[in-house]
Amino acid sequence: MKFFDILRTANHNLFRNKVRTALTIIAIFVGSFTIILNVAINAGVNAFIDDQTASLGGEDYLMVMSAGSANTIASSMMGGSDEPTEYDPSQKVSAMNAEEIEKLKSIDGIDGDNIYIAKQIPIEYITSDKTDKKYTINVGAMPPGDFKIGATAGHIPNNKTNEYQIMLEPGYAKALGFESDEDAIGKVVALVMLDPFTNQPMEFEAKVVGVQAQGVVAVNGSLISLALEDAMYEAGTKHYPAEQKELVYTVQTRFDTSKYTEEEIKKVLEENGFYAVGVSDMMGMIRTFFDVIMIVFGIFGGIALLAAAIGIVNTLFMSVEERTREIGLDKALGMSSSRVYAEFATEAIMLGFWGSVVGVLVAVLIGTAVNSAVHAPGGFLEVFPTFDLFKFTVGNILPIVLTVMFIAFLAGTIPAWKAAHKNPIDALRYE
Repeated sequence: MKFFDILRTANHNLFRNKVRTALTIIAIFVGSFTIILNVAINAGVNAFIDDQTASLGGEDYLMVMSAGSANTIASSMMGGSDEPTEYDPSQKVSAMNAEEIEKLKSIDGIDGDNIYIAKQIPIEYITSDKTDKKYTINVGAMPPGDFKIGATAGHIPNNKTNEYQIMLEPGYAKALGFESDEDAIGKVVALVMLDPFTNQPMEFEAKVVGVQAQGVVAVNGSLISLALEDAMYEAGTKHYPAEQKELVYTVQTRFDTSKYTEEEIKKVLEENGFYAVGVSDMMGMIRTFFDVIMIVFGIFGGIALLAAAIGIVNTLFMSVEERTREIGLDKALGMSSSRVYAEFATEAIMLGFWGSVVGVLVAVLIGTAVNSAVHAPGGFLEVFPTFDLFKFTVGNILPIVLTVMFIAFLAGTIPAWKAAHKNPIDALRYE
C-alpha cells in the first residue's frame, strides 16, 4: 500500500467515530494552542528586546569611563545595583585625558578605530513655526556602528551629510504642532542654545528626518546629525579655554566578542583603570523577567499535551478493540503486521497533525486580532508601536506541529503494536 493510500485510509478510519476523534483532536488542540501562543509571545518579546539591544548599539557596545567616575555615573544606568550607592567624597566624576584615551585604544579586544566621544550640547529648548510653545530636549549624535532605532516614521540622521538633521523622540512631533509623526518628516524645527558669554539665544534649524518609536530603554534623547552636533558644540564652547573643550568623561566603543565576553572585557578594562557599562547592564532584568514567564506558560502547555497524549492512547486502544475482527480479516487475506502497524501509527500521527493545525490556525487568528487591539488607541501597547505581542513565523510554528505529531506517534506506538501483533484466528473469533 502506497504512502498516500495509508494516509487516506488512516483519515477514513479516524472519522468513523467522529465524536471520539473530535474530542481527542480538541485535547491536542488545547495543548498545541497553548504552546504556540507561548512561543509566539516569546518570539515577539525577544524580537522587541533585540530591537532595544540594537538601539543601544548591539551586544558588543560599551560605554567606558574612568574608574573614579564609576559610582557617580553608573548608578544612574538601567540595570544597576538594587541598592543605593553610599556617598564617597573621593569618588568624583573625573575626565579622561588624551593619554588615557590612547591607552584605552591600545587594550586588546577594544576597537580602537571605533571610539566615539560624545559631546555635551546644552540645548535650552526646541520649537517650531507650528506652535508658540517651547520644550526642553536632550540631543546627541548617533555614534558610529550598527545601531537600529525603531521609528514610527522616517529614519535616523545621516552622519555623512552636512545637512542639519534631527530624529525626534516619541511625542515631540505632535507637541511641536504637527498632525502626526509622518507629517513632521521633512519639516524644520528650531533648536535654541544660549551663548554662555552673552546669554543671547543662538538658533539652529534642523530638518526632521525621523521620529523614534517608544522603547523600554532610552536611546540618547533626540538624535542629530554629526554636522549639527559639531556646529552646536563649537558655538556653545567658543569662549571655553582649550583644555576645557578637550575634557572627556565617557567614550563609546565596541569590543571583540570573538575574544571576550562582556564580563571578561569589563575585567580587562578594570585592570587598566577604566569602568565599562554594557548592553546587559542597560537592559537589566528585562529579558530574564520575560524568560521566566515564558517557562511558566510552557509548563502549562506541556501538561496539556501530556493529557492529550493520554487521550490519543485511549482513542487508539478503543479503535483497536472495535476493529479486532477487521484486523483479523485483513491479516488472513495477507496484510503484513508492519502494514497494520503503519496504519494505526499513521492514525496517531494524523490526530497530532489535525490537532496542531487547528491550534495553529486559531492561535494565529487570535494573536493577529490581539496585536491589532493592543496597538489601537487606548490599547496597553499603544505607546510601543514596534512591539508585536505575538510574532508568528514558519520557523516557530513548523517545529511545534512536527513535535506534536511526534508525540502523537509515540502515544500511538503501543496501540499500533498491539494491533499489528494480533493473531488473525483469535481476531476473527473476537465478539
